[in-house]
Amino acid sequence: MLRNLLFLFFICLSCNALALQTDTSAYQTQRLRINALLAERSAKFGQYEQSLDERTGIFGFQTKKDIRRSNEILRQIVLNDNNIFRELKTLMDYKDLRVTTVKSNAEQVDSRVRNYQLAIKKLQDQNEQLRNEVKSQQKGKVSTNIIIILLLIALTVLAWFFLKKFGDLKKGA
Repeated sequence: MLRNLLFLFFICLSCNALALQTDTSAYQTQRLRINALLAERSAKFGQYEQSLDERTGIFGFQTKKDIRRSNEILRQIVLNDNNIFRELKTLMDYKDLRVTTVKSNAEQVDSRVRNYQLAIKKLQDQNEQLRNEVKSQQKGKVSTNIIIILLLIALTVLAWFFLKKFGDLKKGA
């Protein structure tokens, strides 16, 4: 009877734990399973302690039935411990998987950052090269503009000189 009540109590406790669970990840679920098993173990250990104190025999001694009952509770505790170890192994596997995933993500992010840095360096080099080309073209433009201005001045002077000569020729003729 007590066993059934404890079993029902732990089922209700597990349901409450699942209802309160906000994170639905397998890791959190596994932790809840382990916590429920640990609570169950604590309750069974309390039953075991109580069964050791029960003495239904003559003169307050334990009977074979009392000892068998205590041994059965102890066997259930050992079976529960085995379940706890199995669930802990699963939990550790989840943790190892999470660590591996985090490492993999970190390596991917690191690789992306390196690629971005290389791209930025390449673009900076191209930008510097283009600036140098623009500067050299601007210097070429300035010298071309100076030559054009000098040629225009020379043509203007020559035109003025020829017009003056041509005007002097018309006056003299």
